[in-house]
Formats: sequence, C-alpha cells, structure tokens
Amino acid sequence: MKFRIRIDISSNYRGFSETNIRPIIVIFTHSHLPDPIQNQNHTQCPFLFHTHKHPSSLSNITPKQMVELHSHSHSWTTRRNSNPRFELETAVDIPSTPTAELRHGATNNIFSSAASLVSPAVLTALIIASWYFSNIGVLLLNKYLLSFYGYRYPIFLTMLHMISCTFYSLISIRWFQIVPFQQILSRKQFLKIFALSVIFCFSVVCGNTSLRYLPVSFNQAIGATTPFFTAIFAFLITCKKESPEVYFALVPVVFGIVLASNSEPLFHLFGFLVCVGSTAGRALKSVVQGLLLTSESEKLHSMNLLLYMAPMAATILLPFSLYIEGNVFSKTVDKTRTDSFIVLLLIGNATVAYLVNLTNFMVTKHTSALTLQVLGNAKAAVAAVVSVLIFKNPVTVMGVSGFGVTIMGVVVYSEARRRLKIIAH
Repeated sequence: MKFRIRIDISSNYRGFSETNIRPIIVIFTHSHLPDPIQNQNHTQCPFLFHTHKHPSSLSNITPKQMVELHSHSHSWTTRRNSNPRFELETAVDIPSTPTAELRHGATNNIFSSAASLVSPAVLTALIIASWYFSNIGVLLLNKYLLSFYGYRYPIFLTMLHMISCTFYSLISIRWFQIVPFQQILSRKQFLKIFALSVIFCFSVVCGNTSLRYLPVSFNQAIGATTPFFTAIFAFLITCKKESPEVYFALVPVVFGIVLASNSEPLFHLFGFLVCVGSTAGRALKSVVQGLLLTSESEKLHSMNLLLYMAPMAATILLPFSLYIEGNVFSKTVDKTRTDSFIVLLLIGNATVAYLVNLTNFMVTKHTSALTLQVLGNAKAAVAAVVSVLIFKNPVTVMGVSGFGVTIMGVVVYSEARRRLKIIAH
C-alpha cells in the first residue's frame, strides 16, 4: 500500500515573507490518489511515502502510513521573479520499527526452541533435576577416579575439566548462543579475570584433592561453611559489616562442622586442610569478583566469565601438574592401553564438570538466585546420603548431627540475609 502526502505551502502575500507561509498537510491513500492539483496561487510540494513496515513509533502517523520518502521537484517564485528556480530532489530513509524479538533481546537458539515444546513447570523440573545430577555426579566421579579407580592426579584432572569447559563454552556461546558473546575490552579487565582464574584454580584443585582423602559426605559438610568464610573475607577486604543477626546465624555453621570433624571415622588432617582451603577459595573468589568487576563495562555474564577463566586456569595448572605429578599425559596414555574404560570416565567426568556451570546458569534463569541457594543447601545433604549409599563409608550419629546443625545454620544465615535485603530495599 502507498500513501501520497501533498504539502501545500500557501502564500497569501504580495511580497515574500516566511511568516506568511502556511503549510497544509493532506494524506491520501493509494486507492484515492488524486491528480496533482495545478494551482498557480499555491506552491506545491508533493511527497510519496511507501514501505513494508508499520512505523508505530511515529506519533502523528498511523501504522498504515508509509515511511520511505521520495520527493518530487518543486519551485519557489517571488512576485517579481527575481529569484532563480530552485529544484530539490531529496530521499529520507526513516528506519522501520524493530520487531518484538529485537526489542526484547530474544535470540533464536536450540534451547529456546526446545523450551517451547514443553510446559514451563516440566521444563523447570527437568532443569533442577539436571542440576542435581551434574553437581552430585561430578563429586561421585571425582571420588571414584581419585580414591577407588587409582587415578591419583587431581591437578591434571582439574586441568581436563578446564579444557572441557573451554571447548563446551565456545560451542554453547558462539554456536548455540545461549548468552550474548562478550569480549574483553582492556588489558586491565584481562588482568582482573586472570587474578580470578588463579583463585579459581586453587579452589578447584584443593576440592578435588580433598576427595582423595575424605569421604564425599564429610567434604560436603565442610563445603557448607562457605558463608562463614564469605563473611570473613568481606569484612577483611571490603570492611563490610553484617548485622548481628547474620553473624549469630554463622555460629551453628561452625559448631556443626566442629562436631562432625570430631566424630568422623575417616578423618584425614591433610584432606581436611585442603578442603577448608577449597571452601575458603570459593568464598574469596566471590568477594574478589564483586570487587574487581564492578563497572558496567567490565561485568561479564557467568558463562562468558567461564569462557575466559577456563583456558587461563588450564594454562596455569599445566606446569604445576608436570612438576608435582610428573608426566601425567604419558601415564594416562599407558593406562588407556590396558584399560580403555578410563577414556570414557575422563570424558564423562570432564563433560559433567561443564554441566555443573551450565545448569547453574539455567536454574538461575528459569527460577531465581534464591532458589539456587536453597537447592545448594539441599544438595549437600543429598550428595552426602547418595555417597554413603554408593561408597558405604561409615558414619556416626554425632557426625550426622553435626552435618545437620551446619545445614540448618546455613538455612538460617540465608534467611537472615534475605530479610536484610528486603528491609534495605
């Protein structure tokens, strides 16, 4: 459909004066286009508008009107014909109104297409189940490889996790486009991400090493004390003070882990220390990340941050693995010649390690950060129960009680923080 807009600039005057010019705009549909009105007393400026879009953003033009301008020549003549004839040929491109997908930032990817095939409730349940499977699965696989299978190379295993995260992150972001790709904009931002990668390496390596010496149940009990270390580092680094209610909620967190440690049948001092180091490293990373990546230009989505941190972490871990664990690669190749099942174990373990990060993002996207926190508290208990059922490690009533006290303390701490946020807002 086309519209013709005729602008008649009426000049009821004897001499040329801008104040006497009176524009009259008349809009005709294409089906009622009149012939150009030839009127010597009125200077005519016919304009033709046509488009395939609906410019609903223009306030004075209805959605059925057109937006591409094609002008015809027009002339101005004074009373004495003293001015030369002025001809103008102008084309003005008015951008079309963006589609709903562009306005709301929607992207077409395989995940959104699959999500449209199932109901939201079923999709959320599947995502939460995948989150539990990946988080508990990576713990059990790490424990099996490092303690029962005899693959005693936690640093090299962590490096394989980082290589896997790099590979899968590239596919997820650049191919499936689960999140928009973000680039590192400055050397300063690169150094900040590198510093986070160092802390990340320390935390993951310590966590995997502890599984070689401690049962998964005790490992999870220690890991539940992360809020305690977060509060300490937040106070030491940023001088941020919490309310007395929050600090009071941390007492049962510490008391429970002390109770569980004293009654743990398979207690190992070195394993306990590296597990505490891993927990402290996770807390330190969260505090430092909030401190370093503060500006809007430097903030990265969690999946983009993993994309950059994973290769940095793998590069950092390689020399440590070669120095501490020897030529692990040749040892692994020799192992595959006698037992090909290890290849499947390593690939599956590295894949599930990436799924932990992916499902963390998916749970937060489809529920909320609070839901992820609640699931995290429950995950520690579920992982402990599953590990006891699979690996048959002995437990005591006192150890179970201490673990329960720690979990309850974490729940109280999370609720206290949530109330403070509500009051602050």
